[in-house]
Amino acid sequence: MKPAADFENQRTFAGQSVLSKHVLIILSITICFQESKSSVSKFVSSHPTLPPIPVLPIPTSRQISWQLSEMTMFFHFGPNTFTDSEWGTGHADPSVFNPTAFNATQWVAVAKDSGFSRVILTVKHHDGFCLWPSEYTDYSLKSSSWKNGTGDVVKELADAAAVAGLELGLYLSPWDRHEPCYGKTLEYNEYYMGQMTELLTWYGDIKEIWLDGAKGEGEKDMEYFFDNWFSLIHQLQPQAIIFSDDGPDSRWIGDEAGAARTTCWSLFNRSVIKIGQAAIEDYLGEGDPQGPDWVPAECDVSIRAGWFWHASQAPKSALTLLDIYYTSVGRNCLFLLNVPPNSSGLISPEDIQVLQDFTEIRNSIFSHNLAKSSLVWASNTRGGVKCSTYGAQRVLEDGIFSFWAPDKAQSDWALFFDFEEDVTFNVLLIQEPIHMGQRVTEFHFNFMNEEGEWEEVTRGTTVGYKRLLLFPSVTCSHLKLEIIRSRGDPLISYVGLYVDPFSVVGYASLLSSRSRFNGSASL
Repeated sequence: MKPAADFENQRTFAGQSVLSKHVLIILSITICFQESKSSVSKFVSSHPTLPPIPVLPIPTSRQISWQLSEMTMFFHFGPNTFTDSEWGTGHADPSVFNPTAFNATQWVAVAKDSGFSRVILTVKHHDGFCLWPSEYTDYSLKSSSWKNGTGDVVKELADAAAVAGLELGLYLSPWDRHEPCYGKTLEYNEYYMGQMTELLTWYGDIKEIWLDGAKGEGEKDMEYFFDNWFSLIHQLQPQAIIFSDDGPDSRWIGDEAGAARTTCWSLFNRSVIKIGQAAIEDYLGEGDPQGPDWVPAECDVSIRAGWFWHASQAPKSALTLLDIYYTSVGRNCLFLLNVPPNSSGLISPEDIQVLQDFTEIRNSIFSHNLAKSSLVWASNTRGGVKCSTYGAQRVLEDGIFSFWAPDKAQSDWALFFDFEEDVTFNVLLIQEPIHMGQRVTEFHFNFMNEEGEWEEVTRGTTVGYKRLLLFPSVTCSHLKLEIIRSRGDPLISYVGLYVDPFSVVGYASLLSSRSRFNGSASL
């Protein structure tokens, strides 16, 4: 038997041994944790910053393509052109349609030279006359004297557009004042879908189908199978945008003056509006920040007082078209300008001159972005100041697919633009990456005055695809774009500063060279 002292010594030694083992285990765990931490750090630093999550709803690919086109030219053409009418009765003799100098290539050239990337034709207006040889009716070009009944306006326009690289859209009126089966629900819906099938299978790619619920008072009651029509269109032409009062792809802005509201969401609730019923103009114009659907707005307006050509009418001025550009494209909408061919079958010279002037004015304003000569930085950046993927400099790159993103969980959202010398401008352009959702709810644009204090230039609400703000001229070297409210973290894809010497507010401000800033106004 070992002495007690030896036993105690052994127990102490055993305890020390156990303790040492625990220390070694803890030390090993600590080392492994540190190595793991280091590995994670290296892994994170060697991979790009993760992108932000889109804020729903977001546009489809065809809606993005449609929005990028910015401007579409509409051609109202048919028997009304020859009878000096707007809404034909449906009983005009087909022989009245005889455009002796018809040239679809001229129409397309006018559109392309004016910066329009898509054309839409009224292939059948409310009078029911068809500008293609439909197999479902004789009230068409087959019965006209033009080209001895062998003509096809739709084909000639489709061919001309394809050669020029322009997209083609078609307007097939639901209301038909000639077709005998109109008013018989099932029969007319079959008739309409039969004609739609012809149009969508005979003429190549169709990028937009434009229809409305227009119908005169006292006309026959008619139920349209819109859901069936829309399904057919998307089946036969998957990339076609469907326009109507409430979408499904683009919506009416609520007026025919080409003017959107100063707050204009692409977000919408389609269940609120029904095609052809009394429109809620405020809702159409502003959209819905809580809306579950992405249905951007389209601003339709005619270059003349009427939609069809009338010899007694003169076109709007180029400056009026510039104003409409600000209130349509500049308010997150597509600009749909109707330019009606005359009775000879050509775009009139006076209309062409206005379009040329409008194009020159627009190009002279927006050809040079003054902001590109600035040093731009942000209050904070997703991934840190060294992250180039979402850095502030992204807002000087053309396009909507690169963007500045702030860091997560921040409430201070601002972009700063510093110039080496003073710059003078009176137009601000802002764009959001709409494929990530429409976010900005309110923003302020400020300049630093001579006292070193921030002073407001202008402010706005929604941005969306494009927002243009026109104000009296500002001369300064330090600017701040501040996002006040947003649905989720705001994302900004482009910022532009321009000089517009043509618009009234711009011209008036140029007359005063003494004041650096006079009041504030925006379109």
